[in-house]
Amino acid sequence: MLSRVSVAIFRTAPAARKTKEILHSPWIQQANSLSTTSRCSILQGLLGALSVRNNSSEQIFDIQTPYKLHRLDESPNTTATLTHDEALHYYREMQTIRRLETAAGNLYKEKHIRGFCHLYSGQEACAVGIINAVKRDDAIITSYRAHGWTYLRGVSPLGVLAELTGKKAGCSEGKGGSMHTYGENFYGGNGIVGGQTPLGTGIAFAMKYQGKDNLCVTLYGDGAANQGQLFESFNLAKLWDLPVIYVVENNGYGMGTSTDRSAASSDYYTRGDYIPGIWVDGMDVLGVREATRFAADHCRSGRGPILLECVTYRYSGHSMSDPGTSYRTREEIQDVRKKRDPITGFKERILSSELVTPEEVKAIDVEVKKEIDLAATKAKTEAEVNLSSLYTHVHSQIPPGMKVRGADAFTYGSPE
Repeated sequence: MLSRVSVAIFRTAPAARKTKEILHSPWIQQANSLSTTSRCSILQGLLGALSVRNNSSEQIFDIQTPYKLHRLDESPNTTATLTHDEALHYYREMQTIRRLETAAGNLYKEKHIRGFCHLYSGQEACAVGIINAVKRDDAIITSYRAHGWTYLRGVSPLGVLAELTGKKAGCSEGKGGSMHTYGENFYGGNGIVGGQTPLGTGIAFAMKYQGKDNLCVTLYGDGAANQGQLFESFNLAKLWDLPVIYVVENNGYGMGTSTDRSAASSDYYTRGDYIPGIWVDGMDVLGVREATRFAADHCRSGRGPILLECVTYRYSGHSMSDPGTSYRTREEIQDVRKKRDPITGFKERILSSELVTPEEVKAIDVEVKKEIDLAATKAKTEAEVNLSSLYTHVHSQIPPGMKVRGADAFTYGSPE
């Protein structure tokens, strides 16, 4: 029988299942005949080694859903190496976005947020996978479903929620609202469906023109995938071999219309035609990360643009005015939550592999909830935007007296 000292140490072991097998082995039983001090030394050393191995190491995970390729001879990695710190970091980022969007939805229902508000809940693995595969000085531009992206580009939860509530502490000083948020090397937040795609192409052109080793991640939804400006952008990007990763976040519905009803071909990763494409499970943060790393290497090597299709799902309606259940069933939504949720699935993988402990995950849950709750409370009481400031930053801070084509910042006259 194990001594009380052995049992006490066993109960504190982080790798309990493996440790239990070792503690019941014959040589450990023999160690129980030693002095208490000797037993403690042996077991503490053993369990310390197990703790280091299981909680500070890295694990290799299989990419669960195979990629689909278009005009490519090689594939992104089919396995992903993940460290302990990366696992906790990705989990925190996804959980923060989920909590942030829940808070935004509640603030909207309380009428602290007015106007448009498009939530990202369910799509967190797309953003977190991409952001952790590119460099900090790479550019990102996306659609109006931008709250999570804004946070990932360095804006605090308060900076996001204050912007949504029209407060001066917001990342656009309360003037942009839900669709026009910005951060470091983050070009928005754009209100026009598909309007960001030529802008992202232009950013990539500037990077190549200036000789920078950077790229632009240009995101759009399946609802924008039929826009003519997207195909014009594809043409120029390939013609000039621009360093741009086009990412279609295919969440299954463009407003209330399913992809099968809106597109003659819903294989969006092939619709760049002469541009290579990759299909990836957008609910798997590691799959998205590996696909984006592959795409980034493609761009940086001078081979031009590449297209990613991240198949994902949004739990909310298109916007807050859409209940999201008139064109799909509640059962469909719940089935995705149960079987494919990106946060739950990732948590189960990192816990079952013993890369992280339940205590570490729980601590993040508590910290994130506290942070978002505090940000939501502060966003309600932050200072309102000064009305006189609403005339500034409409285009830019134009110097006094400057005229463009005969017009100043406020009036339009005939050319001089």
